[in-house]
Amino acid sequence: MIFYIGDIAEDKPILSFNTPCNQIDQVFQETPNLQGIVLKDEESEVGLITRTRFYQKIGSRYGYSLYMLKSIGVLANRKPLIVDYFTSVIEVSKLAMNRPEEEIYDDIIIVMDDVIIGVVSIKNLLMKAADIQVEFASYLNPLTRLPGNTIINENIAQVIAQKKEFSVLYIDLDRFKAYNDYYGFKKGDEIIQLTADILANALEKDSFLGHIGGDDYIVIINHYHFNEFCLSVIQRFDEEIKQFYTKKHLDDQFIYMENRSGRMEKIPLVTLSIAVVTNQHKHYTSTEELIEESMRLKKLCKLTNESCFYVEPFHSAYEVT
Repeated sequence: MIFYIGDIAEDKPILSFNTPCNQIDQVFQETPNLQGIVLKDEESEVGLITRTRFYQKIGSRYGYSLYMLKSIGVLANRKPLIVDYFTSVIEVSKLAMNRPEEEIYDDIIIVMDDVIIGVVSIKNLLMKAADIQVEFASYLNPLTRLPGNTIINENIAQVIAQKKEFSVLYIDLDRFKAYNDYYGFKKGDEIIQLTADILANALEKDSFLGHIGGDDYIVIINHYHFNEFCLSVIQRFDEEIKQFYTKKHLDDQFIYMENRSGRMEKIPLVTLSIAVVTNQHKHYTSTEELIEESMRLKKLCKLTNESCFYVEPFHSAYEVT
């Protein structure tokens, strides 16, 4: 879900650095809503003169007589913020706010292949950024505030298309429904949030964490070195989960409760299963194919009552007890 800055660019006048200031004054006077004029010379230098800067200089003592017959080049900002059409709106927002104080409200110049496409005002930039934040929030899981299915699918599709190293980890809580039924939804939600926090804290830079829903999560790592992450997450989860059980259940290592058939059954404690899918030995062509493989591996991991992670072609489960 990327919004490009070029999509909100607007056409504005492009004049020469040699344009006399009296002509710039005329343009501003004839166009009251115009906040800036893009300047360009034959050698492709690009600049900007804003309404505010222009009239601050012209309106100063002796400014009118000093500048009015000179070219606008003497007043122009020759290092305005210039960004490519396909830069994200959020990235441009950061760049714009990091400018010197006196330039923060200047228009941003948009180019594509070194051709000026138009400009974006700070007002329009902030309005679009706010719209993006609202829309992005609608794609977040309401409990954990992590990206949901739409963003997860986009990220998986992106790493598949890039054809670079990746490891996709499908994380699932085992026997969580039984816990929820016994201890209640409030405690269950706390475990969901705990798991999200553990995953987020273990996540390295440039990795991705999403919440599919319920007790399922997705992590995307841009390499094949997933062992340390999995072991760290499992070890912390197995330690933290203890606080959600009574002493008796911890001592017994099971909950005694009625199953769907109406019979009493021993249900082992909640553990963590991690199915790891990489493109190290297999090429994936779609998100659906990759998720299907992760679901298959997850079932293999669930054959044990211990927290584990599982990856093929090594055909082995790694358990932490």
